[in-house]
Amino acid sequence: MIPKYKAESYDVAVIGGGHAGIEAALSSARLGCSTVMFSISLDFIGNMPCNPSIGGTAKGHLVRELDALGGEMGKAADKTSLQSRMLNRGKGPAVYSLRAQIDRRAYSGYMKQTVEKQSGLDVKQAEITELIKDDTGLWHLTTRLGAEYTAKCVILATGTFLAGKVYIGEVNYESGPDGMFPAKYLSDSLKKLGLPLRRFKTGTPARVARDSIDFSVLELQEGDKITEPFSFSTTTPPENKVVCHIAYTNDETKKIILENLHRSPLYSGVIEGVGPRYCPSIEDKIVRFADKRRHQLFIEPCGEETDEMYLQGMSSSLPEEVQIKFYRTIKGLENVKVMRNAYAIEYDCIDPINMDASLEIHNNPGLFGAGQFNGSSGYEEAAAQGLVAGINAARKVKGLAPLILSRASSYIGTLIDDLVTKGCMDPYRMMTSRSEYRLVLRQDNADERLMPIGYEIGLVDHDTYSAFLLRKEQKEKEIARVTATYLSPTEELNAFLVSRGTAPVSTGACLADLIKRPQLSYDDLAPFDKARPELSYLVRQKVETEIKYDGYIKRQLMQVDKMLHLENRKLPENIDYDKIKGLRLEAIEKLKRVLPKSVGQASRISGVSPADISVLLIYLSKEGKS
Repeated sequence: MIPKYKAESYDVAVIGGGHAGIEAALSSARLGCSTVMFSISLDFIGNMPCNPSIGGTAKGHLVRELDALGGEMGKAADKTSLQSRMLNRGKGPAVYSLRAQIDRRAYSGYMKQTVEKQSGLDVKQAEITELIKDDTGLWHLTTRLGAEYTAKCVILATGTFLAGKVYIGEVNYESGPDGMFPAKYLSDSLKKLGLPLRRFKTGTPARVARDSIDFSVLELQEGDKITEPFSFSTTTPPENKVVCHIAYTNDETKKIILENLHRSPLYSGVIEGVGPRYCPSIEDKIVRFADKRRHQLFIEPCGEETDEMYLQGMSSSLPEEVQIKFYRTIKGLENVKVMRNAYAIEYDCIDPINMDASLEIHNNPGLFGAGQFNGSSGYEEAAAQGLVAGINAARKVKGLAPLILSRASSYIGTLIDDLVTKGCMDPYRMMTSRSEYRLVLRQDNADERLMPIGYEIGLVDHDTYSAFLLRKEQKEKEIARVTATYLSPTEELNAFLVSRGTAPVSTGACLADLIKRPQLSYDDLAPFDKARPELSYLVRQKVETEIKYDGYIKRQLMQVDKMLHLENRKLPENIDYDKIKGLRLEAIEKLKRVLPKSVGQASRISGVSPADISVLLIYLSKEGKS
């Protein structure tokens, strides 16, 4: 038994130095709470154990929203970007998603320095082995070396470290990601607190040597000619410094994998944890999509100062020799040298249905969860939850109401509502299809939706907020101007319209009406718009989107208003569902488990029917009258 000694006391303690832990610790400290962040290794703060990238489909939305609320991930990504691309350009602006290839060591270094320099935040290398709560409501955190810290609130941001176990073929051993130590003892302590832990699994592909790849036979993937930053405060767009490449599996790759499937711990039954549905291993892809002739993989650099290349789309838990064999069947990788093997990792996490929308855990006041501990996957999902958990822990310390983001306000609100209301049977990944309000939850208007909130709670500074107000004013003035501006039907204008495949005009044409045409853009009409002001790319993008989709946006805002009607019908904290006549037994069971705060949240619980919602509304009306 290691003797304990009394260490420091804090308002908020964060367990974990990954993407969730960083945002949680920074937001708590920036809101004026004395904060400590524990990391098993200070050298791996902000580490990217899997894909060295930030953003992507829907994930880019999360990063923009994080930035608008005062988070750090967007700024860090802009500073350490290697290549920037806007995905889904062929679709509507609602699903445009920014993605940047990142220098993983530079990103980690940026984040380490940021947390080290943050006033009110202490950073400590330690493994927390025990977490208990005393009779006064104070949390006690004990390290493996016997130091006992106390905190008013604790945030669990343990990532894949919690009872982590790595699998490579027939070999398995206790480990965190990237060969780090696992958090070996904390799970037992959490179970004693009554937390319903379960096992999830994820995987990461191999890293291979740059000089062992024949790039001449691979597809080239360059960055955008005009790049966009994640952060609204970044004034200089990121520079494209590298290129990426695309390769494909083939019949021989498939043959080798199928011949060795019995050696995969995923298929032999050795792995207990549930893996991610939307980011399967290569052996899982081969089995699930048996009719597919080939699978795409992206070959991406891990940084400017390293020769390690990342094989995105090729995570695996097959034995080392099998991995090398099937990699070398791929065109361009015939002589590839593996620097780090692919592996699967299994870890403990909580069923998020046992949490409030503030990310506070039921029956454990002052204990919050964030990131992969909550059953999600992805750096961006983790950072978003970390920010919200940090904000709400700080607000709880200060005696303030929690910040609850609705589904209509943000993808962050959608993410958290999905987790705490619907739960997840496998690692949750954010996608644009998960939101009912995609057209109003765009990347370009994240500042308009969330920056006033960030400013009000104290995470967005005055200069950043003033710049936002100026952008908003410029956008509104320009929309009003183009709506009132008419262009004469000149030969030059009509020739241009015909060349773009759209009808000429015979009378004066409203500029806004021309912008609404699918063949034209706001910038296309610049030569004919003599009074056009100088505006930033972001403001021009906002103007065009809001003009083009004006009718659709208004229709979706009406849907939001209807949704808010149910969200505003709050359910009493002491409500006894067993005594409400007319509720089905399944609905009673689910409502008692999730403990929804509103009728709107109750309506999204699996197993609660529209008829049950009608019963709840009648009950609330009767209670109101009485």
